[in-house]
Amino acid sequence: MKPLLASLALAALVPWTALAAGPASGVPTAASATQAPAIAPGDADFLKAAAEAGRTEVEAGKIAVEKGVNTQVKGFAQQMVDDHTKANDELDKLALAKGVTLPAEPSLAQKTKVKLLSGRDGGGFDRRYADTFAVGAHRDALRMFQNATKKAADPDIKAYAVKMLPTLEHHFEMAKELKGVVDKEGNVKAATDRKQ
Repeated sequence: MKPLLASLALAALVPWTALAAGPASGVPTAASATQAPAIAPGDADFLKAAAEAGRTEVEAGKIAVEKGVNTQVKGFAQQMVDDHTKANDELDKLALAKGVTLPAEPSLAQKTKVKLLSGRDGGGFDRRYADTFAVGAHRDALRMFQNATKKAADPDIKAYAVKMLPTLEHHFEMAKELKGVVDKEGNVKAATDRKQ
């Protein structure tokens, strides 16, 4: 009986305001201490893959702006740097809101492709950029974003994919035209090549 009386006496000393504390009082409750529900694993995977792809486009584009010999390659590459930098910024904000940490750089496979690109010069560089990054990367990105427009569980992630899809489709059409141009040029030499 004494332990019960001691417990009741202790309870009487605790102010009722502490027991009723919630978000308004600044004392967290169990409900307010929990974070937003985690997003579906597939949605998180999409955000991460989209970030890697976007960062790859920016890196490859910067190299193509410097090393490209065709003015269309340089112009396309600069547009990719601009458009994908903007898309990456928007993606970073979305991921932050969803509690997803995005990779800060391309994947190892994508870095290898960028490194192989940077080792080329002249027409070989332009063709590699047009084939691998302009056409190939945008074809892959289109598939990824089309899939997200159908399968993303989170409405904000789905809306981002839907919003970006027309831009990616436009990039893909531009990329196919660019590839046609650089393929017709043959083996154009780099400006630094004395045999030009």
